[in-house]
Amino acid sequence: MSKQKKSRKDFLKSGLLLSVAASTGIGLLSSFKAPEVTSKKVKVMTSDGKLVEVEVNKLQEPKIPKGEDLTLSDLQKRGREGIPGKKWVMVIDLSKCRNARKCMEACQHAHHLKPEQHHINVMQMQTAKYTAPFYMPKPCMHCDNTPCTKVCPVDATFKRQDGVVLIDNERCIGCRFCVAACPYSARVFNWSETLDEKENLEDTYDIELNVPQKKGTITKCLFSADRLREEKLPYCVSACPNGVYYFGDRNEDAVTNGTTKETVRFSDLIEKNGGYTLMPELGTKPSVYYLPPKDRVFEFNKEDKKKLEEEKKHKS
Repeated sequence: MSKQKKSRKDFLKSGLLLSVAASTGIGLLSSFKAPEVTSKKVKVMTSDGKLVEVEVNKLQEPKIPKGEDLTLSDLQKRGREGIPGKKWVMVIDLSKCRNARKCMEACQHAHHLKPEQHHINVMQMQTAKYTAPFYMPKPCMHCDNTPCTKVCPVDATFKRQDGVVLIDNERCIGCRFCVAACPYSARVFNWSETLDEKENLEDTYDIELNVPQKKGTITKCLFSADRLREEKLPYCVSACPNGVYYFGDRNEDAVTNGTTKETVRFSDLIEKNGGYTLMPELGTKPSVYYLPPKDRVFEFNKEDKKKLEEEKKHKS
């Protein structure tokens, strides 16, 4: 065989192999590994601001640490992502609320709030003149269709994949657009220095706890996002002595009572007790549900009833 015919045959053979590899999406060179380059270095910035040289083959994808090693960047990242696969919901049984306000105390303590500040408030309610009064805890509704996040100009307030609505005080500029947009009056403005602003200036800001807080920013109920990450019930739910609160994952159709620790089906609890949400006509789709104050296990406080009647007379 002549050299010309042999070279032509080799050329056609190699061309055929290339065309087959291209059609199957596999490159011929993929089966060969180039020798690792150990001498090549790049300059990178460390977390403490130092410029160092690192070998290319030793670079690794950064991982979020746990516990006390979390940096502000780590806390911000995980705080905005939320907990995958979860859809948190709260159920409040109005027939069991006795105005103990332990939920308020636990929340204020956890978030370093002043006595006049609250993420959750227990109100004395009476729907009509001759109807029986009752107590109603009111946290943030953590709506699925959030009016507050849509008006924030700096993306300081946002909704996570697990349904929790948070505020980033590192971004908040105190414009209070979100306060005006919220139909449930669930947000509070820090008009003065907070309890921890001077004492804990060196603490790393935790977006899921909203501590340390800052003057001139917004604060609100967080569904105790820091506790959820630890697979614990929210502060208010655990602190209630009367079994008012249920909390859980709607995707699992399960909620747990904070007092009895009993876990029940969310759908059954709502359906069998006439559960409802506040202002459904607004289309906000709250994640907080109420059970009506029927078959109450206590008598409404007489002193509170007198105060409620006096307030009604004063307003009229």
